[in-house]
Amino acid sequence: MNWCLIIPLIVGVVCAVLGYLLGKLSAGDHSSEIEAWQKKYDKLDSDLADCRAKLARKDTVTTHLIPFDAAMAKSAFGKKIKQDDLKIVEGIGPKIELLFHAKGIKTWKELSDCSVEKCYEVLKSGGKAFDIHRPETWPEQAKLAYEGKWIKLKAWQDELKGGK
Repeated sequence: MNWCLIIPLIVGVVCAVLGYLLGKLSAGDHSSEIEAWQKKYDKLDSDLADCRAKLARKDTVTTHLIPFDAAMAKSAFGKKIKQDDLKIVEGIGPKIELLFHAKGIKTWKELSDCSVEKCYEVLKSGGKAFDIHRPETWPEQAKLAYEGKWIKLKAWQDELKGGK
């Protein structure tokens, strides 16, 4: 028998068994930690489901807290105005209105809550043809429309040139 081969094999097996046993002893029981993380995950998952449900309800509920007065709008602009027609904003035409609708901005209230940067992002999504537009006043114009301040909106638009 060649002891030069057997002794290292025996030492290797003993070290492997000792390493396994020490690893098992030092690992401990992590089931309580796993359970805590599982509870946290379940809570976050529940919160996400609640947020999605609220978002779905928001889509079905009208966002108009201020009633729309079509007669007042018509008297200020001299033409019939449809509620939440984004084209009433100086500088927004049918194609730009479609870009905003594609981004989920369909009402004067939603446009008034947008930042100018968000308006630029919407325009950028339409391509280079929309680079010439300047939406700096669009959220404020939409706010006036939402609030029913038609005379003030019309007077301001008469001063504006191309939505600027």
